[in-house]
Amino acid sequence: MLAIRPENFSHFADVVRTKSGNAVIVRFVEPSDELAVQTYFRNLSQASRYNRLLGAASELPRGELEKVLHVGENNHFAVIAETRSNGVSTVIGEARYVFDEGSGEFEFGLSVDDRSQGQGIGAALMSNLECRAAALGATRIVGETLRSNAQMISLARKSGFSFASTPDDWRLARFTKELHVAPQDIPCANWKQAALDALASVNAAA
Repeated sequence: MLAIRPENFSHFADVVRTKSGNAVIVRFVEPSDELAVQTYFRNLSQASRYNRLLGAASELPRGELEKVLHVGENNHFAVIAETRSNGVSTVIGEARYVFDEGSGEFEFGLSVDDRSQGQGIGAALMSNLECRAAALGATRIVGETLRSNAQMISLARKSGFSFASTPDDWRLARFTKELHVAPQDIPCANWKQAALDALASVNAAA
């Protein structure tokens, strides 16, 4: 399995593009991002925050914020999507994911700032997450959202996910996508190289 250590997080910053070609940087959350992350959630509309947190909240709950800031613990990861202009960084999206090596399942959730929606950022984040999943060796990508979250459901459907009900909570829709991508076929350069390096290390140790 690909090992991602905190000291190497900066090596995994990716550049994705909006529909208009503007650059968006997707990188792991760092402890110094606490205020930026919380400000992002506070600035989401009430509806967007409700959809992302699956309930009413004015900000990211402290327990959840701690999980976001401690990237890598128990195979839980958090990334932010940000733009940079004149030395100022602005968070315009985020995603969290967890990988279960035993089942090969990669579960994720994401959101995009209301003012940045409609620019293809959600789709770009989704594609980036698929690269991360493939590099980790995932065979299935899974997400859950409220049945009323039409934007997330539309994004998942356009990205090739299939849908099923969630017996434990009638409010939720579960979407899944099978993933069988060889390391050399991962479309994101950083994650392709990381997966190839991990495979080479395994082969050398065999």
